[in-house]
Amino acid sequence: MIKAAYLRVYLPVAEGTDTGTSVRDRLDVPVAGRYGLISEPLDEGAIGVEWGGRRYRCPRTPRLRILEGVLAIRRAYRQLGEAEVVPEGVARAARRELEAIRSEDPTLRAHILTSAWHVPFRWFVPFDPAMRELVGDGDGMSVRYRTLHHEGMDRLRRAIGILDRSGLGEGVAGEVVELMDWLAGFPPDSLVELDYGSVAHLFDETDLVLDDSAADVWASLEALERGDRRAAMEHYANLVTRWSAAMAVTYSS
Repeated sequence: MIKAAYLRVYLPVAEGTDTGTSVRDRLDVPVAGRYGLISEPLDEGAIGVEWGGRRYRCPRTPRLRILEGVLAIRRAYRQLGEAEVVPEGVARAARRELEAIRSEDPTLRAHILTSAWHVPFRWFVPFDPAMRELVGDGDGMSVRYRTLHHEGMDRLRRAIGILDRSGLGEGVAGEVVELMDWLAGFPPDSLVELDYGSVAHLFDETDLVLDDSAADVWASLEALERGDRRAAMEHYANLVTRWSAAMAVTYSS
């Protein structure tokens, strides 16, 4: 079964409101579907959490996310033989179904980003390293970060400013800008969560206890901010070393 990490946005729930939540976000056994193996239920439930004395709800919208994911994978492999990864007929069907869903409800959007086999480094940017938590996910230990939306957006803006001034090129900041653009569509009082999910199972518990990926991301950015490129590269190298095995699985798949 593919290991996956998640970036989720939870909307605040008013007191006395039924969240109608379901905590299931994956199936015990993947099911073959039109667009590949489906590893989560297709019901339009939600994931509910309590944090900081408030209740939050994250709509799952699994069908929307599957369709967007199929087309995103095809775009990502455009230079490497996209038709081998996602055949044209499958892509056309996904586009038609996605257009139908969006025409029925133009306001519908995915509240969850999914990454197979690793956590993209840009996902750490919205989070204060001090917000890191070790949690049990039912199958062992995992790592989680949470922050309020407006605080995460402030960190993203700061990071983009640092990268823009660093002279490293537009491509370096581009992925962080895309992440900020995605988050910008949600309310400022939302909750943003980075969940290692089953990707955590690629590490032993000692590695998870010692994992300080968000700290390395911000140490690298702050070193760039003060003009210390050597320190920035050292922290980035620590990050790459920690995630190299997981990323090797990503690209070999």
